[in-house]
Amino acid sequence: MTQYLKNTWYQAGWSDELPPYESTISKPLARTICEVPIVFFRTADGAVTALFDRCPHRFAPLSAGRAGPDRIACGYHGLEFGVDGNCVHNPHGPVVSALTVRSFPVIERHTAIWVWLGDAERVDPALLPDLGYIDETPAPARIVGYMPTMANYQLLTDNILDLSHADYLHPTSLGGFNTAAKTTNRQDGNRVRVDWLADDCVAPPAFRAGLNGAERADMWIEVVWQAPALMTLTFAASPAGAPRRPEDEGYTLHNMVPETATTTHYFYCATRRFKLDDERFSGFLKGALAQAFNEEDKPMLELQQARIGSHDFWDLEPVLLKIDGASTRVRRTLQAMIEAEAHN
Repeated sequence: MTQYLKNTWYQAGWSDELPPYESTISKPLARTICEVPIVFFRTADGAVTALFDRCPHRFAPLSAGRAGPDRIACGYHGLEFGVDGNCVHNPHGPVVSALTVRSFPVIERHTAIWVWLGDAERVDPALLPDLGYIDETPAPARIVGYMPTMANYQLLTDNILDLSHADYLHPTSLGGFNTAAKTTNRQDGNRVRVDWLADDCVAPPAFRAGLNGAERADMWIEVVWQAPALMTLTFAASPAGAPRRPEDEGYTLHNMVPETATTTHYFYCATRRFKLDDERFSGFLKGALAQAFNEEDKPMLELQQARIGSHDFWDLEPVLLKIDGASTRVRRTLQAMIEAEAHN
């Protein structure tokens, strides 16, 4: 059975996936995270509630019912459950203590909804990742996406930790310099960082916005991973020989949330410090990312998962290359964290 880290915050969706409560009915959002079905809905005051998505009566999904101002009603037999998971109305008789479902702690931050699956006594808002770059970026300059993928979440993590694949999978948009770049990786506690540096190279089309027409560029990419599978990718491209400037940087969230052992919720948000009001550039970048992620990464990752099947990754004895240093470090770090949590 697949093991997951539980005492952590998982992104359940983007805030706009749960629109403001309206009238007497609010559409709920169903998401399975770490094989746990959860229903999310907003109350009249705008707060997000998360409950186990299975009615204790006949096991129908509550997400197939109706969410009211402070409760959700099962669409099968009309039992209603409050924000704490306790039944507040049984149209067929008395409310008994067995009519309850688990509720989960929720935080809404960085335009996203986060849920805690682990021990309720260990809930710690301070463990929520700092994604302030999303909040600091005007909405028109944010490129937000959700890409459900039929592959294990650690395969998707590997994909971001080894960007050499971009030279072969994304040659017309994001690739062309990564294989030849100088690459280093290091670990700081439970975080892993990997860097790519390429001087005096030809920048890929998606990175040329800040070059002011220069043909050669100095490229820099940094990926920082934190458990279970959240990564911030920082990138910059400047004319070859020019000093590196913070205002040339962009930041992209890549968050791989496990749904099951072979399916993943992939959330991403690309931000930048330059061309904030340039709608044309935002449109170009949105298209480039959609092509790279949806049309190139996703099919390959799903084919990769199909070949792996139900086998354990390490049991297949993968032949490791130099480019696998960061992803190997991350896999071992995550496994150690999962094992430590299981014994505490």
